[in-house]
Amino acid sequence: MNMDELKQSCHELSLPVTEKCNPISRDIDRVNGKQMVQILRKCDAEIFEKKNHDPFHQDPEESLIVLSGCGTSGRIAFLLVTSFNEMVKAPKQKQICSYIIAGGDRAMLTSQEAPEDDPALGARMLDKICAGKKHVLFVGISCGMSAPFVAGQLDFCLKHLDVFTPVLLGFNPVHMARSEPMQDCSFHFKDVAERMIAEQRHKKAFVLNPVLGAEAISGSSRMKGGSATKIILESILLAGHEAAFRGKRVTPECISAWITASEMVYETTYSHSDELAALIHQAGESLQMKAHVYYIGWQTLGIIGLTDASECVPTFGADFDDIRGFINNGFREMKNKEGDLSFLGPEFVIGHKDFVDTILPSLSQNDVMLFLFTVNDDLHEVTALADQVRRRTSNLHAIAHDLEKFTIPETVCNMFGTVLHITWSFSSEEVNSVVMRQRWELSTKWCLNAISTGAHVLKGKVYMNYMIDLRVTNSKLYRRAINILQRFTGCSKGECERALLRAIYSTDDLSEDMTSADVWKHTDVANRRDQVVPTALVMIQCGCTLAEARHHLDCHPVIRDAMVF
Repeated sequence: MNMDELKQSCHELSLPVTEKCNPISRDIDRVNGKQMVQILRKCDAEIFEKKNHDPFHQDPEESLIVLSGCGTSGRIAFLLVTSFNEMVKAPKQKQICSYIIAGGDRAMLTSQEAPEDDPALGARMLDKICAGKKHVLFVGISCGMSAPFVAGQLDFCLKHLDVFTPVLLGFNPVHMARSEPMQDCSFHFKDVAERMIAEQRHKKAFVLNPVLGAEAISGSSRMKGGSATKIILESILLAGHEAAFRGKRVTPECISAWITASEMVYETTYSHSDELAALIHQAGESLQMKAHVYYIGWQTLGIIGLTDASECVPTFGADFDDIRGFINNGFREMKNKEGDLSFLGPEFVIGHKDFVDTILPSLSQNDVMLFLFTVNDDLHEVTALADQVRRRTSNLHAIAHDLEKFTIPETVCNMFGTVLHITWSFSSEEVNSVVMRQRWELSTKWCLNAISTGAHVLKGKVYMNYMIDLRVTNSKLYRRAINILQRFTGCSKGECERALLRAIYSTDDLSEDMTSADVWKHTDVANRRDQVVPTALVMIQCGCTLAEARHHLDCHPVIRDAMVF
């Protein structure tokens, strides 16, 4: 082990599991598409490894279920609530599930980091949505056990245990929960988590925190964390539905069976590694040529596409139009609380018709088109839109799901270049159920996470397996940026923070006002800057000025190459 590796190793020991470097993917920035799929497959397999997880719990008498989170966690909450409400609508039951996402519905399509740092806002939103309710099961999702917005909500629940049964879902041990001060707040996340554990002894609160291992891309909880969130909460909601509406008893074996079914989805999805590698290669080539990747999805697969695309901006410092998602019928298909948000700007223009009107006329051969559909979707609509696109480009591909007894016609598949075509085996009870679509969603999520991550790795946006070009737009990401700089330079926290501030404020001479400002001010300014962390890293490693670092990064788009000055 050389000195640089030793410095990184020592720094790793102090980090929460969700922020650690996964040794499986350490050299993901130096492999081809097929090898990348195998790396991601091994990382996702850690979701299903048998470890000492805390037990699941089902509250039997809630009158409202609320799922809440920030970023990916909030988007997964929205998707789960949409599916669950669709399920209870069938037997004409009252819809009892609701979602909260920090920043409101606009956060489903764009990063809204400022609200994520506001615990008081989280509490107010929860109080408002639960007004008049007598029994509320609240699930606060924070993969890294760090989100102030969620901490504020859990604290509110703990103060009103006569109404609320709070559940914390995350993927770190409680002792690794975030302990830094929060905005205008006398407590921190770890305080709340420890109070949750204390109440768990009396079955008044519950902590679900299985440790899944580090992410394939360090800190990128949109991947393994997001998938595990979907698997765990879906399993609980489905088991609860069976108990409430079919009289089936909820047992640990029942929950385990749902999770085992998700493992089957994982195996089936990654059995198509060749097609997945081909799609990663296509998307990577497109981004390298400064072209675009477009997801054209139907129903909830469209939501999966929108979610994956929106997460690329904060994760990789990407432009919003590098990878974009579109869904049939736009916001009418989303069924989000706030309705049509297209008036907010181009990031919120998401319908297929919008794609045809605004994107299709300028589509080029370098742009990748990826259709996302199932045999249950309107295949005439799929083929009609594919035919329109083929007049502009042959770079047209698909992820398509069907059933053994209900397959997609060959004529449809033949319209596409690479087709990741998965034929599923379901019991007669499952074929027309929400369960089938939930599994298609999970499979599609794994595919798109691999494609968008792999494409950005090939573009040079990842250093080893760290998302080094992240946007430093909230306190969690500010802290992560400093950690990344410490890992690769071995410098003190103070030195790394100073370099980061030089990059944020675009100056070599920091004023006292800059260095003494709150983190919130730093992140507000950083939100308007590109390549903040790479710039800081080059300045430290090469001992150069801000201008020299930026020039070097302009000459070397692959960040690892820019380290040699």
